[in-house]
Amino acid sequence: MESVLKFPSFKFLNPNPICPICPICRSARLGFRRFSCSAPSSAAVEGDSSVGSVSLGHLTRPDFPILHQEVNGSKLVYLDNAATSQKPTVVLKALQNYYEAYNSNVHRGIHYLSAKATDEYELARKKVAGFINASDSREIIFTRNATEAINLVSYSWGLSNLRPEDEIVLTVAEHHSAIVPWQLVAQKTGAILKFISLTKDEVPDIEKLKEMITRKTKLLVVHHISNVLASVLPIYDIVHWAHAVGAKVLVDACQSVPHMVVDVQRLDADFLVASSHKMCGPTGIGFLYGKSDLLFTMPPFLGGGEMISDVFLDHSTFAEPPSRHSRFEAGTPAIGEAIGLGAAIDYLSAIGMQKIHDYEVDLANYLYESLHSVAGVRVYGPAPSQTVFRAALCSFNVENIHPTDIATFLDQQHGVAIRSGHHCAQPLHRWLGVSASARASLHFYNTKEDVDAFIHALLDTINFFSSFK
Repeated sequence: MESVLKFPSFKFLNPNPICPICPICRSARLGFRRFSCSAPSSAAVEGDSSVGSVSLGHLTRPDFPILHQEVNGSKLVYLDNAATSQKPTVVLKALQNYYEAYNSNVHRGIHYLSAKATDEYELARKKVAGFINASDSREIIFTRNATEAINLVSYSWGLSNLRPEDEIVLTVAEHHSAIVPWQLVAQKTGAILKFISLTKDEVPDIEKLKEMITRKTKLLVVHHISNVLASVLPIYDIVHWAHAVGAKVLVDACQSVPHMVVDVQRLDADFLVASSHKMCGPTGIGFLYGKSDLLFTMPPFLGGGEMISDVFLDHSTFAEPPSRHSRFEAGTPAIGEAIGLGAAIDYLSAIGMQKIHDYEVDLANYLYESLHSVAGVRVYGPAPSQTVFRAALCSFNVENIHPTDIATFLDQQHGVAIRSGHHCAQPLHRWLGVSASARASLHFYNTKEDVDAFIHALLDTINFFSSFK
């Protein structure tokens, strides 16, 4: 069989961005391309019955300029949202407006630009707090990403509170960023890491986790949604079990905060981390939620400006959290990125996180059933059912075809973007008996047509590689 591989090329399509609802869009332009309305359409926000069977994905796609282009001669189908999400026009404009209109350092100046930048930066903190229902915006610490947020807890809280033989409980399905920092801290403190394996349904064994929590347990580090298995952990129950023995809980919510309602007060977690870039915001910023009483007792993580109270030649005193000049935010922060995150939260909130979740549940089931029906495909994680909710992602392998070959062919021949590799979860892949997998992951701006295009391209990919047998 002869096949001609196409080399990468890029061509922007006309996304038909003129919003039929908002007249402002008819004249709005940014650079050489016409963009859509910066806020979601009223149909998407209010669930206007006049839209009939039009999905949330179809309603919101015009807000994402990057989706309307050709890649390698095919219309882009972006299914790599578990790695990073795309950004709506409102976020792009928020970043542009900051740098064009009021770029200045925060907390340090009395002039207009500094005051404006400070107000917008702190407003973003309040938006994050409201988005996850924190009791106070001062419980939100901005970090570079979720990885830094976990490291902050491990070095500040961990080194101060863990002792030899103390136990840290995790699952084998954790992201590397939730494992490696605690390995380093355990080496320094003598604490012991204990891991929960999976059940036959390929979900973390919750009963074994409950049994493993003892008086020796000082901390549980768990994901909310697995970035490989698409499984969801009962965080409320886990926190209850941990608190019963005096242990703390850190939740990696990177795959849940962008896709569902997350209420930290209801969950009662002690720490929770997430990243902006997975929730339609800019890269380079994430956040840590921590209960006020815990943050107050934790020493500084990084030293420098902003996090001090007074500096002398022989010693320094530090800002007392909770405070605006947090002891955990040393130096000039990612100001524009925080403001962009605030704009992303406004955008998501206008649609409604419950609406996003409900739409993605249906889309997740459609993806799973479509992929599961392909001969030779092995999908990891639990099967969806009336009682089992799967997130909108599928990690999979195809018999006798390497996942990187699959991802490469899908991209170069069909313009379909998925991810291949171990997804920063090598221990989990070893438990599954593979070194890598392919992963297709969705967000609310995806559609069933995207899934259909992916399945069609995957079948073509399988046929191509099978021809060499």
